[in-house]
Amino acid sequence: MANADLVLAERAARESGRTANSLAALLAALAIGLILFFLLLPTLIVIPMSVGTSPYIEFPPRGLTFKWYEAYFSDPDWMAATWFSVRIAAATTVSATVIGTLAGVALVRGRLPGKEFLQAFTLAPLIVPHIVIAVALYLCFAPLGLTGNFYGFVIAHSMLAVPYVVITVSAALQRFDPNLELAALNCGATRVQAFFHIVLPNIRTGVAAGAVFAFLASFDEATVAFFISGIEGKTITRKMFEDIDFNLTPVIAAVSTVLTLVSLVLMSTIEIARQRSGQGRLG
Repeated sequence: MANADLVLAERAARESGRTANSLAALLAALAIGLILFFLLLPTLIVIPMSVGTSPYIEFPPRGLTFKWYEAYFSDPDWMAATWFSVRIAAATTVSATVIGTLAGVALVRGRLPGKEFLQAFTLAPLIVPHIVIAVALYLCFAPLGLTGNFYGFVIAHSMLAVPYVVITVSAALQRFDPNLELAALNCGATRVQAFFHIVLPNIRTGVAAGAVFAFLASFDEATVAFFISGIEGKTITRKMFEDIDFNLTPVIAAVSTVLTLVSLVLMSTIEIARQRSGQGRLG
């Protein structure tokens, strides 16, 4: 009887432990869900604001209309700022992806003196406040005539976007087996051939993810754009700042919704590509 009671007690203790763990997991999931909802709430509120009939921003909206989207897409100033930002983001994506990929390969595979310092220096734009970077860029660009200039924006945004590419490419290289590259070299391939035919195809998901982050980092960047924009060369984020000050209408909410949708589409695309790449390796 004593043994049976002991077994029952142990079973009850295990069940009590499982219940406690399940409750803790449920509470943790609930807390995480509430935090995520709190972070997403401002974005979710902007969307209904963009379809309200009121001539000013309000929540909850009264009525339903898409005239603010029509006003955005038909306004030449908004379209000029949008396409200017797209051009800058596209050029930034190319330059940051090339520079970041090469830097990631050098930092992961290379035997560089002061490697830790170089890595920290490369990632510094993620740490230094953008307002500090913006002031420094303005002081450097103004004498050179690069404020409000396409090339000035590409240089500034590339500096801000390269760290994202370095991080994603470095992570992909950490998972890549270097013996595959050594095998290609032993078979007579040059390092350039081994990189383009062996390394790059295996880290393409990391490179693509870095390119997406570079595009978004440029397209959504506001602080630096506010300082180095000009009268003619004006990004969509600078245009939004100006309209918030002088012409606060639901067009702002419509533009914000469009930017959110662009970000979601790009992030969803890279996630789908990542999953397909993983399934391909498993197959």
